[in-house]
Amino acid sequence: MIDYFTRQIQLWGEETQKSLQTKKIAIIGSGGLGSSLAFALGASGIGEVHMVDFDEVSLHNIHRQIAFKLGDEGKNKAELNAKLIMQRSPYTKAFSHDCDFASWSKKEIDVDIIIDATDNLPTRAEINKYAKDKKTPWIYGSVEAFHGQVSFIQDSSFSDAFKIVQKTPAGIAAPIVMHIASLQANLALRYLAGLSVKKDILYYLFFNEDGELITQKFSLPR
Repeated sequence: MIDYFTRQIQLWGEETQKSLQTKKIAIIGSGGLGSSLAFALGASGIGEVHMVDFDEVSLHNIHRQIAFKLGDEGKNKAELNAKLIMQRSPYTKAFSHDCDFASWSKKEIDVDIIIDATDNLPTRAEINKYAKDKKTPWIYGSVEAFHGQVSFIQDSSFSDAFKIVQKTPAGIAAPIVMHIASLQANLALRYLAGLSVKKDILYYLFFNEDGELITQKFSLPR
């Protein structure tokens, strides 16, 4: 294990790395954000990763959902991500759940943190309520066109901050998806490793017309 995680151990030491083996996370959604999160966190040494998604791979998913390749069409996204995690890391147990979040929540699986990789506000409202009931922190992430949002939510109210509506997403490119997922993954890994994390702050990132990355942050209501 030491050889596999040498570069992470250089960051926080062997004991912290071993402690990650006791941690459990759930990634809700296994598409664009979920695929990138599976890559970023699946081989980090976290003990259990639960991938949740009822959806199947479509051809138009593959350009931005990095866990999938041509020929995966029609296969369940959560199952493919879980297999990928297990192939890359012998130290992580990955479980797939072919269902929506409401069904997964009834399984009563205790995790240390929930990571949102969905693409709709109503499901995020469900995650928010469940997390509050369980007193479990969760990380919100969304992406569209050339902008995205990330927040580590513990005491704030997602439902009070966002108007919960159904919305048809706009176009999207792969790099911004991976960028937002990497920010979510960094927050999750820092939290699980016992490092400082700024909570209940919404980070809004976008590329302006000149291709400059702009980052803004806002406090969420509590």
